[in-house]
Amino acid sequence: MRSPRRFLADWFVAEITRQRRNYRRFVYNDPVKLKATIAPGDVLLVDGDQRVSSAVKYLTQSSWSHSALYIGDALLRRDTETRARIQRRFGREAKFLVVEALVAEGVVVSPLIKYIHLNIRICRPMRIRPEDLDTIFDHVLSRVGHQYDRRNFLDLTRYLLPFHLIPPRLQEDALHFGSGVATETICSTLLAEAFARVQYPILPQQVRRPANTPGERLRQQILGRPTRRAYSGLLRARHPTLCVPRDFDLSPYFEIVKFNARDEAQFDYRKLEWEAPATPEAPRETPMGETVRKKA
Repeated sequence: MRSPRRFLADWFVAEITRQRRNYRRFVYNDPVKLKATIAPGDVLLVDGDQRVSSAVKYLTQSSWSHSALYIGDALLRRDTETRARIQRRFGREAKFLVVEALVAEGVVVSPLIKYIHLNIRICRPMRIRPEDLDTIFDHVLSRVGHQYDRRNFLDLTRYLLPFHLIPPRLQEDALHFGSGVATETICSTLLAEAFARVQYPILPQQVRRPANTPGERLRQQILGRPTRRAYSGLLRARHPTLCVPRDFDLSPYFEIVKFNARDEAQFDYRKLEWEAPATPEAPRETPMGETVRKKA
């Protein structure tokens, strides 16, 4: 028998994972082009259609509510038993798989095609080495079966707090997400941990060196911020729990890949067919001198 706490938690998850009544698709995705374009190691950003998706997008000030790692046919290249099990489960889609952390199911392997009817974006890590990709895949696949860190929803509300009132040395600790349990994770944290294993950057912080000379300290006081000379060139990795889906979109180390793009050689914007604009109604004057407009 479920405890009251478990019952309440299950009810909460069922409510926030319900589909939204109104979902706006901006582009109709071509499944053939998607499968031909996406590559193993790519991060798939998703504009989800669940109620929780709206909350995540609002709290993170982003267009994306979910992220998944595309592994392609990586599982088919494992042992014979794994290959047979994956082929029975996914059939033809076994060559096009993603690993993701879902609220209700935890960390799972899913077919890429499940997101074909949603707004999605491909983010590709630039110049990543094949051996590092194997390390990333091993990490995310070792997490399959772990639970979703549900405390993340409460922690996301911290974005609404006035962090400028918190001392700088405490701000990073105040923004850490999740429960800290090793067997619980969220979608973007799962991916951030995987890329951290090979020290691949997402949105690292720039390390500043302290002002050493009186002149530098004076310039910093005048400008109210460190000068360009204060940047040491070193990078500091952010904690994986601070990663959100939009970070892959904003990262200078991930390339945005368009798979629905038109053929550049044949594209001519002057040949596009546009709906004719509505004709403005001509005003007319009544015998009483009042001006009215004709109804269409």
